[in-house]
Amino acid sequence: MKLKLSIMAILAIATITQINAQEISDTSFGKGLINFVAKDSSFSVKFAPRFQVRSISSWDYDGNQYGSPDHNFIVRRARLKFDGFAYSPKLKYKLELGLSNRDISGANDFNRNTPRYILDAVIMWNFAENWELWAGQTKLPGNVERVVSSANLQLIDRSLLNSRFNIDRDLGVQLRHKSNLGGNFLMREKISISQGEGRNVTEGNEGGLQYTGRLEFLPFGTFKSKGDYSQSDLKREAKPKLMAGFTYNYNQDAVRERGFAGDYMIRTDGSIYETDQTTIFADAMFKYNGFSFMGEYAKRTAGDEIATEIDGNTIIDVDGEVGPDYIVETGNALNLQAGYLFKNNYEIAARFTTLDFETVTDKQPTEQYTLGINKFIVGHKLKVQSDISYTSLDGNDDNITFRLGFDIHF
Repeated sequence: MKLKLSIMAILAIATITQINAQEISDTSFGKGLINFVAKDSSFSVKFAPRFQVRSISSWDYDGNQYGSPDHNFIVRRARLKFDGFAYSPKLKYKLELGLSNRDISGANDFNRNTPRYILDAVIMWNFAENWELWAGQTKLPGNVERVVSSANLQLIDRSLLNSRFNIDRDLGVQLRHKSNLGGNFLMREKISISQGEGRNVTEGNEGGLQYTGRLEFLPFGTFKSKGDYSQSDLKREAKPKLMAGFTYNYNQDAVRERGFAGDYMIRTDGSIYETDQTTIFADAMFKYNGFSFMGEYAKRTAGDEIATEIDGNTIIDVDGEVGPDYIVETGNALNLQAGYLFKNNYEIAARFTTLDFETVTDKQPTEQYTLGINKFIVGHKLKVQSDISYTSLDGNDDNITFRLGFDIHF
């Protein structure tokens, strides 16, 4: 693995060195490290590396008081992004590779026990006016918070709603269309058929397919610079802008605890337990004059939450302990987030999140309150962020976490 990373780094540096030896680029920070268009306009390449570094201090409540803090320093994300067009400007592509431990973790028998380097590998074909066909591995049209790039987050990281209920990336095809409903009112429709087991799976398809549909309504027209999928109102919208979205996701015969993620529910005889999982989202993004708001609701249900053996009655107990080994995480969540950007590019932001799991999951109701302060130096491309979160379980004190970090995106 180290050899592969070294080769990738050498190739990237060699490419940059060769280009710089020929001419001085007229690009600027935040616009991509390399922006190349072929002389005959037959293809283009934009290369933009980025990384996020942060420190985390966490205090757990032991029933009487908060204990001594645990400290952690991590490179949360380190990524190489390539995008552009091939053959025609109507045929675009995106390739994104992850290098940090969190980016590549998740090796298992179904991806040949290899690091999961590939985040996105997708082509996007604008085959007719207002129509696009996507094919490959990329994010499904799920909750708005998940589709917002981790490069463009308002707080240090996404919410608990997203971590437990999102539908993330998958391999498949997507059809996208947009319609004008009169005046500035815009509607976008997105449908997807995918493998249903998440990214970088090589030994599928173990269960059924995954079907996703999403509708988005923008009654006041489009946001500046695609701001409906970027948190914080960095463009200070002169007029109110709103996007309301609704997603329905059906993962037929899902074989993992959270559909795209979690453990494969493997029986003692080696076969895999399958159950239908349904996830719905309702969300909104609003921006006006430095103020931003995002709200999300998520709900997941399953045909049978507790995995059973082939007889359909015996609960899977691989570890030989009391209780089942595999339980589908069903329940619902609410996430509300708002912020205000001052004219000096400082921002204050706050978030409230609740998780309410079904009783069968044996997980306690969770609430989390987060307060953050940001300094945008070059928008989301270069920023310093900090936030502090208080979390309770079933109404009782559980944890306080403080995070400080920076992002740099070429």
